[in-house]
Amino acid sequence: MQQKMDSSSLKRMKDGESIIDPKSTVGGGVADVYGEDRATEDQLVTPWTVSVASGYTLLRDPHHNKGLAFTERERDSHYLRGLLPTAVSTQELQVKKLMQSIRSYDIPLQKYVAMMDLQERNERLFYKLLIDNVEELLPIVYTPTVGEACQKYGSIFKRPQGLYISLKEKGKILEVLKNWPERSIQVIVATDGERILGLGDLGCQGMGIPVGKLALYTALGGVRPSACLPITIDVGTNNQKLLDDEFYIGLRQKRATGKEYYDLLEEFMSAVKQNYGEKVLVQFEDFANHNAFELLAKYRTTHLVFNDDIQGTASVVLAGLVASLKLLGGSLADHTFLFFGAGEAGTGIAELIALEISTKTNIPVEEARKKIWLVDSKGLIVSSRKESLQHFKKPWAHEHEPLSTLLDAVKAIKPSVLIGTSGVGQTFTKDVVEAMAAINERPLIMALSNPTSQAECTAEQAYTWTEGRAIYSSGSPFDPCEYNGKSFIPGQANNAYIFPGLGFGLVISGAIRVHDEMLLAASEALASQVMQEHYDKGMIYPPLANIRKISAHIAANVAAKAYELGLATRLPRPTDLVKYAESCMYTPNYRSYR
Repeated sequence: MQQKMDSSSLKRMKDGESIIDPKSTVGGGVADVYGEDRATEDQLVTPWTVSVASGYTLLRDPHHNKGLAFTERERDSHYLRGLLPTAVSTQELQVKKLMQSIRSYDIPLQKYVAMMDLQERNERLFYKLLIDNVEELLPIVYTPTVGEACQKYGSIFKRPQGLYISLKEKGKILEVLKNWPERSIQVIVATDGERILGLGDLGCQGMGIPVGKLALYTALGGVRPSACLPITIDVGTNNQKLLDDEFYIGLRQKRATGKEYYDLLEEFMSAVKQNYGEKVLVQFEDFANHNAFELLAKYRTTHLVFNDDIQGTASVVLAGLVASLKLLGGSLADHTFLFFGAGEAGTGIAELIALEISTKTNIPVEEARKKIWLVDSKGLIVSSRKESLQHFKKPWAHEHEPLSTLLDAVKAIKPSVLIGTSGVGQTFTKDVVEAMAAINERPLIMALSNPTSQAECTAEQAYTWTEGRAIYSSGSPFDPCEYNGKSFIPGQANNAYIFPGLGFGLVISGAIRVHDEMLLAASEALASQVMQEHYDKGMIYPPLANIRKISAHIAANVAAKAYELGLATRLPRPTDLVKYAESCMYTPNYRSYR
């Protein structure tokens, strides 16, 4: 038996009015219909779908399902008697049982599949598991395991997650968006699958990335799951292996380019704004270089957009650099930076470093860029190569004789910081790292390419080849290392430190644009969370175990900058932004049902 929702209640729900309490509209001013935020934890919730979810339907609704944790009273009032075994569990006991189960798998991909199954079955329990065991499960739901999941997505695909928008939907994208059941969307992560991590073109199978990213927006940043929408824009793939695979789930054609591609993206961006309004954040994820820069430049002045590969990576690396100054000494302007890799990550990081130096020293950005050198596949980027360079590399073409290898560049430029964004593993060779160690007392080496197999060098190599003097961080996680009896904890310059808090700060302030100063604010907030006890272990990032506290501080700093720049629409401005951020955060604890 299901008690139907009366027509006025249904209208109120469609109009976005809260069924719980009309005053509970934290989280960027959007009604908390499902009771997801910390501020509404103690309120009774009615498990609405289109009618009151009860019985068999309730057990199959991931928003509301609690499994064996339904109380005796709830089992009576929601027609669950006989549909569950007699035992009444607690959420804590469920977490314990599931962690034992996940740890029993030897293969990370099996753990990934188990976590995705849980997300589709019991959403709150999935997030409870992830939040309480973030350091253990982050490498499973995100890099490096998500890369393998995307490669095999066609084989492990069970139920669609998110929206697939292909060339077949051209002219109908607004209708497709309206097929999504949730109306109050705050964050969209969109990919076209052309450059998934360091794995290349995975076409439609790149959906694993937006799904994983949004799980982190919720678990680490506190954005409501109901407000998140993963989208894959399917314009084909140039990966012949996928086109020949009988299990491939996407459009079987070569990638659309040029006008056809940009017209589809234009329709998509217009439809998003029309359907969800001005304040929905669109995060571009794993687009190829040539499209990533173009799309960011085109839409950053008209939409709330963010590219994690360009801006998120830059912000998290800048935070590590700012924090490392305590170990290196001096200011950013006193150091010389050499990049190996000049794509979207490399140039994005370089530009943000230059902006931070310019901001702190009041010198023009053009002058600050001269402290930063880039090496691409053809060697050191110098002014004599300017004519043949892609537009995003041109600002980094400085006066110098051409050098063809990274080792020659290290010896000539004498950098204090070496940053790898090449996507090519084992390119920081013993000679390169030893050259860095010969120039610097404490060389800072950041091997940022993902997944682990693509890292420019391992943590162990960096510590061994510098006799334990290196300050090291990577993009994917490495285990702690020992050298000469001393233990080192490698830093992980993981975008997961930045984008959840940044996105949450934009949501709670109702920001309408992303400004570079907000990225600097996010970096500075993250760097301020590194304590002396972390420095003592050689760490330049705080432990991920504290990520929700860190994200609240980042969100508060970003929101403060949005208010300062006049880009925030959530008025009046809360007096204590950290407390406000914490009260708006999603909490995965089970709610009590009427």
